[in-house]
Amino acid sequence: MLRFPGLSSIVVLGILALTPPAAFAQDTLKLAVGAPNNWDSSVPDVGKRAGIFKKYNLDIETLYTQGGGETMQAVISASADIGIAAGSAGVLGAFSKGAPVRILMAGTTGASDLYWYVPADSPIKSFKDLDGKTVGYSTNGASTHTTVLALIKHYGVNAKPIGSGAAAITLTQAMSKQIDAGWASPPFGLQQLQEGQIRIIARGSDVPSTRDQTVRVHIVNANVLAQRADVINRFVKAYRESYDFLYDNPEGAKIYAQYAKISEPLAARIRDEFLPKAALNPDRVSGIDALTQDAIAFKVLQAPLTQEQLAQLIQIPPRER
Repeated sequence: MLRFPGLSSIVVLGILALTPPAAFAQDTLKLAVGAPNNWDSSVPDVGKRAGIFKKYNLDIETLYTQGGGETMQAVISASADIGIAAGSAGVLGAFSKGAPVRILMAGTTGASDLYWYVPADSPIKSFKDLDGKTVGYSTNGASTHTTVLALIKHYGVNAKPIGSGAAAITLTQAMSKQIDAGWASPPFGLQQLQEGQIRIIARGSDVPSTRDQTVRVHIVNANVLAQRADVINRFVKAYRESYDFLYDNPEGAKIYAQYAKISEPLAARIRDEFLPKAALNPDRVSGIDALTQDAIAFKVLQAPLTQEQLAQLIQIPPRER
């Protein structure tokens, strides 16, 4: 029997040469994501399920948090590389204090998805009835925190804001009367609304100044951005493609419905009624002046950031043409 020493090595090298790059070990990024199952924070999960991140030779590991404040802390402490849906005001404040955080993309502009509610049998009829009452928000520094403070100021009531955690936990507290009013963002609470168990008493969009504010942003640890620039840039490309897929491809709402464990008609309602595509545009942080004023008023930020500081903080990669 004839033998050809080294032939197996040649064959292996040939196979490796023909193997596409995506077949090799993918780069992994750790994501901290506030509000699991929410439409606005679902983009990476939908993109992963659709195979988009794999196309960019990326894998993502997700850590779910109780809200934007915890998301930001995970990125600052380097427990996560990227934070999805961190409160913009909180990010401004953390950066001003020297935290190693950068804005990688815009998250959500406007607060039309956020709403505050009471149990159906509550004597509270409107947000104005919350004088001396407790009202929930997720975590300090989250968009729910600054928005509820803005609502209190807008309606001129002496309500007591309570950090009640994620929407599902808040719902339990509100229904058991541990707090007087809870917060939510779709899909949380929509079933209870439909069944008449709860009533909306305010929406984030009730405050005029929030309507053009980018209230949530996606952030990256500054050291990760410096050390893994290529990986982060690929993440941004994959995110943008996933964002377009979620809105423009009929499969987007279907995959989101599977991820959030809701019906496809409800997924479409969330997209069309609460968060149209423009609200999630990742390429522009809007309303910086109003955002800064609110952050200072609510003691999240001591003074406005300079143009140089804003240029250092906001690191949105340009789209390739």
